[in-house]
Amino acid sequence: MFAPRTTPWPLVALFTAGYLAPYLLPTTVGRLDAALGLTATQAGAVGSALLLSSASAGFALASRVERIGARTLARFGLTLAAVGYGAASLTTAVPAVVAGAVVGGFGSGTATTVAATRIAAERDPHRASTLGLLSVSGLAAAVYLTVPHLGRGHGLPLAAIALTALAAWPATGRLPGATAALPAGRDDAAPLPRRRSGAVLAAAMLCWSLAQNALWGVSGRIGLTQAHLGEAALGVVFAAALAAGLLGVLAAGALGPRLGRAVPVGAGTVLIAGCIALSASATGPVTFAAGEIAWNTLYPVVLSYLIGLAASLDPRGRWAVLAGSASSLGTAAGPLTGSVLSAEAGFPVMGAVLGAGLLLVAVPMTAVALHTGGRPLLPGAVRRRGGTPAALVAATTGTPSGAVPEVGAAEQPVVEIPVDAPAVPVQRAYDTAGPRQAAATPGSGTG
Repeated sequence: MFAPRTTPWPLVALFTAGYLAPYLLPTTVGRLDAALGLTATQAGAVGSALLLSSASAGFALASRVERIGARTLARFGLTLAAVGYGAASLTTAVPAVVAGAVVGGFGSGTATTVAATRIAAERDPHRASTLGLLSVSGLAAAVYLTVPHLGRGHGLPLAAIALTALAAWPATGRLPGATAALPAGRDDAAPLPRRRSGAVLAAAMLCWSLAQNALWGVSGRIGLTQAHLGEAALGVVFAAALAAGLLGVLAAGALGPRLGRAVPVGAGTVLIAGCIALSASATGPVTFAAGEIAWNTLYPVVLSYLIGLAASLDPRGRWAVLAGSASSLGTAAGPLTGSVLSAEAGFPVMGAVLGAGLLLVAVPMTAVALHTGGRPLLPGAVRRRGGTPAALVAATTGTPSGAVPEVGAAEQPVVEIPVDAPAVPVQRAYDTAGPRQAAATPGSGTG
């Protein structure tokens, strides 16, 4: 029998606190525009500053989580998020709001970095990431339904993020501290594996997230000015879109590894490109709602597979953090890019440009997914190129779990033995057959 899977609730809570700010970007930017008298471009720049600060935390801390301790870093990040966003929500002075958003953004990025690192070390990272996306999508949907009825001030969405950070604090007690010893055979200074695949994936995720959040950052203005929705109706559309995102996350979790990663990443990105073009060109409520709902259904599905793909490149989670931080850079540039494009060329042209960009970036992401088998999506699986993971065979044939070998953090070395000719003509190539340990981005969300 396989050991029962435990739910990593501390990581889910930390993931939710870190990702909520990108998910609430449209209402945050829109309220800065309306309540503080900023122009659309200025409000977009504030949103970009928040997300850029979040990305910088990932780049700065990617290799330091184990050294400092996940618990210490998580509490540091949650404290910064609570203080920064809380202070920004309580003042109307623009410089103070910007400073609070930047401080809070660094806190969100720190929480996301710890969550990504720990998710990558999970036995089932895809399940952990989908649970996190499910949690943040549900919470963001509740905020979009509630906030329009509480007032029109800029501070409400920022306060919601600060309160979420405080609510996630108790969960950090179950994270490892700085005194946790590294597993035997683990080198803290080991070089990054799969550098080429990781670099291509990180660059592609930057562009992918930029396109997503360029639209997400101005979706509120599209709904209000071009689709002629009121703020309450717009909140309902966003809540429905995020609720559809919950279904997408559930579908991704149920689908799991059945289609691999290349099909969900490649085909999903192509469909998202069409949804973005539809939403940006909408001139009525029905078309706008259809585009937003379809887009938000697909977005978390593709994001969950991208997170899993990045995590599979390095069991220590460094590529998961670096690719996630590159994605955050794209997220950070999104609001300003969307504001500038829409101001110069209009929303429909902006949507066409972003859709075309997504079609281009789908190619390298799919190529990495095809080229890189990564670590198995199921614990204890030994993957053969073109074959079936051994754990799947064991699960379907009744083979005892002990027959499928597992290891700890260190992988067993594989010695290649040259031969003059293959023993069987159809078996031309084999991947490394050593047993591996399964290991997990808002998304971004938008996020």
